[in-house]
Amino acid sequence: MSNVILITGAAGWLGGLLAHALKEDPKTPNLQLILADIVEPKAPDGVKSITFKADLTDSGQVDALFTTSYGIPDTVYCLHGIMSRGSEDNFDLGLKVNVDSVRDLLEATRRHGQERDNPIKFILASSLAVYGRPLPDIVTPSTIATPQSAYGMGKLTSELFINEYSRRGFVDGRILRLPTIVVRPGVPVAATSSFISGIIREPLKGLPSLCPIGDSLASPALDLPLWLASPETTIANLVIAKHIPASSFMPHTRVVCLPGFTATVRDELRALESIAGRKALELVQFKDDEVNRRVVSSWPAKFDNAYALRLGFVVDEGGMEPIVRRFKESVDAGVV
Repeated sequence: MSNVILITGAAGWLGGLLAHALKEDPKTPNLQLILADIVEPKAPDGVKSITFKADLTDSGQVDALFTTSYGIPDTVYCLHGIMSRGSEDNFDLGLKVNVDSVRDLLEATRRHGQERDNPIKFILASSLAVYGRPLPDIVTPSTIATPQSAYGMGKLTSELFINEYSRRGFVDGRILRLPTIVVRPGVPVAATSSFISGIIREPLKGLPSLCPIGDSLASPALDLPLWLASPETTIANLVIAKHIPASSFMPHTRVVCLPGFTATVRDELRALESIAGRKALELVQFKDDEVNRRVVSSWPAKFDNAYALRLGFVVDEGGMEPIVRRFKESVDAGVV
């Protein structure tokens, strides 16, 4: 029996890592991948794959993803989207991509899933940006989401559709609110959270980086707490999500806040100096950005991990230093 998996946003960094992780997953034998994005994705070697350069805001192109020679997907990973700062700066485009195209994908999943005995699993990469102030000291599964950004609003809107489609049995939804991932390789993206990786990634490559929070190393703004997870743990949890029985989720929602840990911007910089030295730290420049600081400051910084861990998801141990050390080793090896 084949495992046919559709990944949208597959040309992105997260989608590419997920495709490779599914290839190595012993619980996903006979893997067949359908990979789609606005630019043509690259399939992992040794895996049966079909790639699409697709405009996912075109419902006809979305529907074509379900009618390939591989047949109807068993699982859909919805990873495409306009990032947070991009959504804030271009509200209409953010709605078109983060809400309308996700609903088109969800509706196609529902429609084609009617041809199967069981509904298709629909896994959304959501975000902690669905939350806004005021917040409790620790966010729990019962904390109400009140987004204060266009990106968070779009994600929450899509979550509501997936919950309703799951309640009705149209799809088997799994909504994963991801912590901010650090350290992301590659180039900076149009996200308010981009600097959280940038202040580690660029200095480790010998490049300057801009921190938009605070105006110097002495700034109290650097004590801003963040909810974080490493790329390795995030990818592992995306794979785990596919294997959790539907009956394990709470009956009223398919939302799970993936496990993370709390660290401040200052903690990041201390880890950078500890692992790479003072010269690396001195490559970080400061220019406070009010919009960036407002959006990031509205996000929660501490969650109760108990429910997610009970479902079988995993969490990073050891804080920032092991993450920075691993990334430095990758840089030194020429991997990133």
